[in-house]
Amino acid sequence: MTRLRALLSTVRLPALSILVALLVGALVIMFTDLEVLAALPHDPIGAIGMGIGRAVAAYSALLRGAFGNPERISEALNSGGDPALWARALRPTTESLLRSVPLIFVGLAVSVAFRTGIFNIGGEGQFLMGAVGGTTTAIAFGGAGLPAPITILAVVAGGALFGAAWAFIPGFLKVRAGASEVITTIMLNYIASLLAFFLLSNWDFIQREDHTQPISKALETYVTMPGILPIPELRLNISFIVALAFAALVSWFLFRTTKGFELRAAGLNLAAARYAGMGAGSSIILAMLISGGIAGIGGAFEAVGTVKQLSPSVTGGVGFTAIAIALVGGSRPAGVVATALVFGALRNGGALMGLETRIPIDLLFFIQALVIMFIAAPSLVGQILRVPFRRRKGVPA
Repeated sequence: MTRLRALLSTVRLPALSILVALLVGALVIMFTDLEVLAALPHDPIGAIGMGIGRAVAAYSALLRGAFGNPERISEALNSGGDPALWARALRPTTESLLRSVPLIFVGLAVSVAFRTGIFNIGGEGQFLMGAVGGTTTAIAFGGAGLPAPITILAVVAGGALFGAAWAFIPGFLKVRAGASEVITTIMLNYIASLLAFFLLSNWDFIQREDHTQPISKALETYVTMPGILPIPELRLNISFIVALAFAALVSWFLFRTTKGFELRAAGLNLAAARYAGMGAGSSIILAMLISGGIAGIGGAFEAVGTVKQLSPSVTGGVGFTAIAIALVGGSRPAGVVATALVFGALRNGGALMGLETRIPIDLLFFIQALVIMFIAAPSLVGQILRVPFRRRKGVPA
């Protein structure tokens, strides 16, 4: 019972913050609609009713785009196992889960750095370099005719190695030269993008033949990530299972091992950690290596398993969204996974919302920003919903 209360207390603020953000988003939908604004002066009640209807229609499309149409699910249940109907029914849910995979990986990566007191803004670049590493190893091992399991392990190792190497640079500069990791990681994001563009434009080993655009070879000809469900039309693959496994592994490492305790101690008070005999410099470098390696694995899975091609735009801004996910999730693996699932559903459902209601997908980024704002200001959520929030003792503001 005590653990349940603690869990409910932990998730209450993020859940209510998402609820309030959706309510504010509904108000934005209502009062930015030109028809609603035109009808408001002479028929305010009718205009408000019209606005509420538009908001309900938008969120209905968002939910159907994220989790599926109930009618299609009913058809699949009554079909007796028709793969085509099941694919149509389950595709929105599986795509939402697939959208959350890179967010989970990079959110975990950023959380490890945050726990060590390092503000890693370089998840974008580390993710992209992991995609480069995964692409390179997929072509090298797959082109050599090695078995698929060995090639997949090589892809994961290549992504981890490239991502960790890219994260090592700002960690080393911080320890040796006192350079701000915020500045160096942001700079390395741009360098990673330009480096990937250069490789895809000039390196024949990964460059697509007879193609002027910076796009890699079709990676599905070298290796295919195994799917989770026995329906070939669904793209959900083992990357989702691996992401959940890494969340459990990171949680165990941070909260059940001596080295994880040292990293968290360095993040809470670096001077006290040094006084206790813990290596502050080695903790920073280790945290950056782990952070970059996890982000790199996410990039490798995204390029090789999901997109099945490498391009400089394969990241899709995941690095900066992951920072928000880490903050909303409290830098805890369970919170990161839950928040990533919500953000993945928002991203996937936003496409159908835009098609049916012509509401731009930028509204979803606005809602994400509101969630972060309400997480940072719990008293504001309490005033809106009349729910008291008190900071626990020992938890810094």
